[in-house]
Amino acid sequence: MDRLQSMKVFQRVVDEGGFAAAARALDMSPPMVSRLVADLEDRLGTRLLQRSTRRLALTDAGQAYLNRVRNILQDIEEADELVSTYTQELSGTLRLHAPPVLASYVIAPMLAGFRQLYPHIVLDIEVENLSEPPVEDFDITLMGADSSFNGDIVARKIIESEAILVASPAYVQRRGLPQTPAALAEHDCLRLKAPQGRARPWRLWRPEAPEAAEEIEARPVVAANHTDTLLRAVLDGAGITSVSVEVVAPYLTRGDLVRVLNPWITGRLTMYAALPSRKFIPQRTRVFLDYLMEHTRDASQRAIEVCTVC
Repeated sequence: MDRLQSMKVFQRVVDEGGFAAAARALDMSPPMVSRLVADLEDRLGTRLLQRSTRRLALTDAGQAYLNRVRNILQDIEEADELVSTYTQELSGTLRLHAPPVLASYVIAPMLAGFRQLYPHIVLDIEVENLSEPPVEDFDITLMGADSSFNGDIVARKIIESEAILVASPAYVQRRGLPQTPAALAEHDCLRLKAPQGRARPWRLWRPEAPEAAEEIEARPVVAANHTDTLLRAVLDGAGITSVSVEVVAPYLTRGDLVRVLNPWITGRLTMYAALPSRKFIPQRTRVFLDYLMEHTRDASQRAIEVCTVC
């Protein structure tokens, strides 16, 4: 027996003046209402209500019990309202987890704008690269994944992106541009380390013809697990690397980098916001997610426009 439910039904029977009226108010069947009250009386070992065909009356024990039940149910309701206030208010601390590349190129650029809109929300950001981030320990965990991602988590898709090849003008002047994907094998390539250190061919395709992909055995001259390290080296003329369009769009706009093998891409990437639960999401989490989606999609559209003409 659900004791709390039985207490609520008992109080409603008294307030409504009968079992049938209470059943209508609670959207329950009259037999169910009667059974819950009877179960409560059996549990307590005493009769709470005197039943007759004409009227319903509280026993002395029923009156004493009702007084306490009203206080208990009121305390529960006030506790629910208190927690709801914490859930709905646009203040408090929002704990975020993100890998370095997303922290630098997604979170950091939007902080000033978000803080202007919501000055009472404190952002606590943890930046680290983990294969299995502790989603349960944070309000929002940002994750980047390719098209094969199928994690068993509560996650909201934020944006889809493409990875492109880039190099510096100095490198292009020194080594020239590859004219075909196969020519990458003759160039200095900088690549992110594959999971478990497994070297994989570079897979390239045109967005309009993904079925005609080419796999290139381009042995990297530099391999790192840190995007910023590779990007810094490429800016200095070390070679060619693959990175998402959102990350390199500002460099392409300024002419610090040039696109290689346009319109070939090396992958499609998706950014997810993982949540510890689908229920009881605080309002501060909701407004951050909404702002994140709007900000990243605007930035992505500008990046696509840049890469279309670069």
